[in-house]
Amino acid sequence: MTTPDRPAVYVTRRIPDAGLARLREACRVTLWEDELPPPYAVLRAESARADGLLSLLSDRVDAALLDAAPNLRVISQMAVGYDNIDVRAATARGIPVGHTPGVLTETTADFAFALLMAAARRVSEGERFVRDGRWRTWGPMLLMGQDIHGATLGIVGMGRIGQAVARRASGFAMRVIYADHGPVALPPDLYAERLPLDDVLAQADFVSLHTPLTPETTHLIDARALALMKPTAILINTARGPVVDQGALAAALADGVIAGAALDVTDPEPIAPDDPLLALDTCLIVPHIASSSVATRTRMVVMAVENLLAGLAGERLPYCVNPEVY
Repeated sequence: MTTPDRPAVYVTRRIPDAGLARLREACRVTLWEDELPPPYAVLRAESARADGLLSLLSDRVDAALLDAAPNLRVISQMAVGYDNIDVRAATARGIPVGHTPGVLTETTADFAFALLMAAARRVSEGERFVRDGRWRTWGPMLLMGQDIHGATLGIVGMGRIGQAVARRASGFAMRVIYADHGPVALPPDLYAERLPLDDVLAQADFVSLHTPLTPETTHLIDARALALMKPTAILINTARGPVVDQGALAAALADGVIAGAALDVTDPEPIAPDDPLLALDTCLIVPHIASSSVATRTRMVVMAVENLLAGLAGERLPYCVNPEVY
């Protein structure tokens, strides 16, 4: 049972019980129960009464919110990314920001490869074809896709997830090439050839995006980049939606500039119901579920709660975005 002297925590969405139960034992928890994220006005008002905030990528935590929350001691994000948080403003106010790095790597790599395979072999189109009652007979031209084995995989962003995808590609005897903006140290058992981004785009049969969202990577894949790709190529994005210029992608798919795309992330999220991508059979779109396995989401929430409780206790966060705050 909670007591008034326990710290007040605002949780912006229902989270797995492994984390929520632990928080309720230690804190006075206010939980936003709706499926959609809390409106900014609600988030700001609840943060103003909180000692700790457990946020998600869809929550805007800016300087104005922090100014209205004088008692806030810690922000714990249940995500690897944190571009929704004004980290500089939090640091200036002495507030540590936590996140959940590393935990998503293998699960996201699994899903990126699942999207690659589904798009290559037109699984989503085939499923709709059957459900729509259009399957009349076997045919030699029916829903022909692209081979994966022996193809060239281009990875943009060769961090943990990019390397995990490259390891999976080795099982399909794929040639792996990659581009990255910074230095990359590959393990000795992982062979991939580093090339300029334009060369990766031009040579790859599949381009898989694993770069963080920064000002430099926003619309990294634009009309020019898409025009460099093979007309048979497929684009996979499990990174962040704004890395791709969505309008340019819709035009490229409609005009046959590239053969297909598979997106776990869009810009905005959720994608607008009238977005032209939704009218294209060559674009497979799922609702940002690359990390959505039971085991991974449980590990994420445990890490987020550990960060939150450490911050409330005045201890160093185990997974801190802004260690300079200390």
